[in-house]
Amino acid sequence: MSIKEHPPQHVPVLLDATLDLLHPIEGENYLDLTAGYGGHARRVLEKTKNYEASVLVDRDSFAIAELGEFTNAGVTLLHTDFVSAARSLVEEGRQFDIVLVDLGVSSPQLDKSERGFSFTHDGPLDMRMDRRQDISAETLVNRASKDELIRIIKTYGEEPTGFARRIADAIVTNRPIRTTKQLADLVVSVHVGKWKKIHPATRTFQALRIAVNQELRQVEELMPLIPKLLKSGGRVGIISFHSLEDRIVKQYFNEQKNAGYEAELQLTTKKPLAGDIYDVHNPRSRSAKLRGAVKK
Repeated sequence: MSIKEHPPQHVPVLLDATLDLLHPIEGENYLDLTAGYGGHARRVLEKTKNYEASVLVDRDSFAIAELGEFTNAGVTLLHTDFVSAARSLVEEGRQFDIVLVDLGVSSPQLDKSERGFSFTHDGPLDMRMDRRQDISAETLVNRASKDELIRIIKTYGEEPTGFARRIADAIVTNRPIRTTKQLADLVVSVHVGKWKKIHPATRTFQALRIAVNQELRQVEELMPLIPKLLKSGGRVGIISFHSLEDRIVKQYFNEQKNAGYEAELQLTTKKPLAGDIYDVHNPRSRSAKLRGAVKK
């Protein structure tokens, strides 16, 4: 049985490189911890054909709705964050031949103005991947202290301290801020100097999104669970999109590399497979990095 191909809303990044790295074989089972709109899952499952033993996870209700067709083929869908899903599967003793984690924000999330992820589409200042949670970007922007905003923008947006301070000052002075355009215009207004390719609000929006969704903490908590989710000989691929999350993945893989006989994973990528080299025709892949490992 195959899953019907839908008109492409979201082109999966590093698709060919991911398939080459994970090398799906007929009969293997598959866990996609960030299934999104099913781009990677569709291609992997076409090769494994083991729908009934495979699991797709996402915390975005819109993505879960789009993935509904996979359930008709026997795939299990879990509407939760990837750490909660991983813990539950480990407790159940479930193990997989292939595990994939794509840490990026999907194109439909960015393109829907009502989701509030993008400064190019005016909408409510939301940024929640799971809209069931209480804290949104609007909550942080309007309730966090100036010092907390500085910390978020500097740490998660990697914004220089001076700019982080000016942006936080402007936010506190101009509260309440309700829309993405209000916030983006505010950041532009305090930006000194000319800018070309990278919009001045890019780092602030990234920082708020990471803080709202606790993205780095999620990655930190997931990594030690990966070996428990893999069968012997099972492969994992992790796609990251910015240095903060990639640093966590790289550090954990390096710890495995240096663990000697105690290592559970063996790296299958000496260096990450970069999107600007291995997926040049997909603009979303420009900053993507794919790292992989196999369970001993």
